[in-house]
Amino acid sequence: MINAPVAQEELPILEAVINIRNRLTALKRDRAEYIKPSEVNALYQAVVKQVTKLNDVRDDNTTYNNRVDTTLADVFSLLSLCYLTLGKTKECPAAYSQLASMRQILTHMEESGLYNESDVLPFQRRLQELRSMVQHDAESGKHPEAMTKLLERQLNELDAIVRSLQESLSDISVELIPIHQRLITIRRQLVALAVKEGSHKAELKPLAEELRKIDSKRVNGKFLGPGGIVPTSQAICSSLLEECFDILQQIKAQDESKNVASSLKPIHDRLEELRAELENLVLTHRWSLRETDLYNYSLSLQEIDKMRIDGKFVDADGNRPPGQYVLLYLLRRCYGLIYRLLSSSEPVSEELIPIANKLSTVKKCLNEVYKYGGPFSPRDLYPYQLALYQIDSMRKDGKFVGVDGSVPEGQGIVMAHLNECHELLEMLKESMDEENNQYYDDDDDRDPESTCEDDIE
Repeated sequence: MINAPVAQEELPILEAVINIRNRLTALKRDRAEYIKPSEVNALYQAVVKQVTKLNDVRDDNTTYNNRVDTTLADVFSLLSLCYLTLGKTKECPAAYSQLASMRQILTHMEESGLYNESDVLPFQRRLQELRSMVQHDAESGKHPEAMTKLLERQLNELDAIVRSLQESLSDISVELIPIHQRLITIRRQLVALAVKEGSHKAELKPLAEELRKIDSKRVNGKFLGPGGIVPTSQAICSSLLEECFDILQQIKAQDESKNVASSLKPIHDRLEELRAELENLVLTHRWSLRETDLYNYSLSLQEIDKMRIDGKFVDADGNRPPGQYVLLYLLRRCYGLIYRLLSSSEPVSEELIPIANKLSTVKKCLNEVYKYGGPFSPRDLYPYQLALYQIDSMRKDGKFVGVDGSVPEGQGIVMAHLNECHELLEMLKESMDEENNQYYDDDDDRDPESTCEDDIE
């Protein structure tokens, strides 16, 4: 989409917003220091000021899409990720990046038509949660009206997409819902197989048999309901069945080349690389993820997405080479992984994450020790006592304090972990004392004369 020209009165706003984006990008790139809440708040106030100015020069009833809007979208994405990095997950600016990620996934679902009720419901629930959060901030006055209005507009647009998806599902007749859901699942399994390395003959066979079984239920090309009636929404299920057969044949015919034409190989390889990195982050995010890092991944995916023409990737001659569904699977998989990482972000600042992770590990170890029982000695419990002592000594006036003297988000969660560790340690000490008492009780039953001799020996 070509952006409209920037009006003369918006040029100073554009210049200011670009400057804010540059400062946020510099903040994101600086791995030597933790992101400071004071710096993020200053930039947040600066962008809200520019949005207020922009609202004053624009007409509320007109839709705008120029460079100011695209730059503002970048700024709000970066700000949102900064809020998540600081552990401020319950404040409305943190919702922006999640809403942007949901928009990408929902738009692709709408475009492909490959979804069922269980795919849509989680998004509907999450939108309700985010709306409650934004409304709370709006009513309490915690965030400026310019910010809450922007988010409410985004929420309304996404609600409209979700309603559209649900209405499309309601068009499918009750008799065909099980077939439709199964075909969606089979198609996903087929595409997932197409992306995997190696031959898939053994895995393809049961899927091919199931497709033939579904196809055999059609009479004269139509699925029949009870009493031989012809339910509505035949076209949806029939086209989905044909598409599954088409993918199946393509996988069989081009198994070695993974169904991707040479002209699309660079895009395929880049998407595979992004997917591998994001899947690794899903496994290690507690230790290695800084939420602002996700901005670069989102940007890369958007650039690839924009390469499509009428929903398809084309080569230099404008043709649509085979392997489209593989690329779309990878693209949508990456969008899904980013959303998963955003929605699983914990309300703990990056400054406290190392402490939270250490406590989580100590707690897990103590639980295992307690589960399998003793006997214990003071020496066995010493490493855990030392670890907790070191963490306790980091607190000032009962709180964990940041490098700049501020109190980072996540104090409650970290303190809860710390208290649980201390409780587990005390329980282990008590069980150790009970075992020692039992040992001395057994000693009392022994012959006093022989005891001394035995001890000497």
